[in-house]
Amino acid sequence: MEQVIVVIIMRKTGCVTLPTQLAAAEEIHDYLIDQLNLTLRRPGMFGGEAALRILIDHVLFVERRPEAWNQLKQSWEELGLWTPIGPSGAFQDVFPAQADCCEVASVYGEFAYRNGWLKPDRVLTGEEYEALTGRVRRWAAVDRTWADVTAEFGSPSVLFGGNNPLYGKTLGYLSEDPHQPMVVFHLWNGSEPGAERWPPEHAQPLLLVVRFGGGSFRGSLTFTPEGERRKPTVGDPYLPQ
Repeated sequence: MEQVIVVIIMRKTGCVTLPTQLAAAEEIHDYLIDQLNLTLRRPGMFGGEAALRILIDHVLFVERRPEAWNQLKQSWEELGLWTPIGPSGAFQDVFPAQADCCEVASVYGEFAYRNGWLKPDRVLTGEEYEALTGRVRRWAAVDRTWADVTAEFGSPSVLFGGNNPLYGKTLGYLSEDPHQPMVVFHLWNGSEPGAERWPPEHAQPLLLVVRFGGGSFRGSLTFTPEGERRKPTVGDPYLPQ
């Protein structure tokens, strides 16, 4: 009886913390998937590539597939997409220094889609996907903007980045077949190197690169004329070292 009285007193005074029931494995898995989808769409807000890697590592742990991460890195390395600082390093010599983390988020997004984690806003039918991939390289032979992309191909399956046109973003278009590569439009909005102005001079983000294909990273890139002009060059003071 005395022990019961002591426990009651400790509860009332806040001196004891009773054990809390932990979430079930399924709940933990669903929560991590939701967080991963949020981070893919707003990578800058949620911590960028580091946050994506941590979330994927946690999901693979819950699914008891930790070896899949090393397999992924090996496949990216074979494609020329993996560097000592992750996929972001592969983009540094093809994108302006002011580019953000939306490009890298699309790479992780493809992996998420193949694993059934990504929750796209829409998917393309087989016919729509074939029509897109059959003409997008020719279509990108002239300069385009964000509005041009969506007017031509509709809303994306995933918007990596926010809706504010003053910032760069990446649009991903997915086939209903998760084994087909994502068609990715990388858009940039920034100032000329060395310029200190805000907002940028462009009302709409400019399309720099279309990326798709199952081959090497470099082979998957189709540059617009603007993308060619914006490529960093060796010795460029604005190229990350």
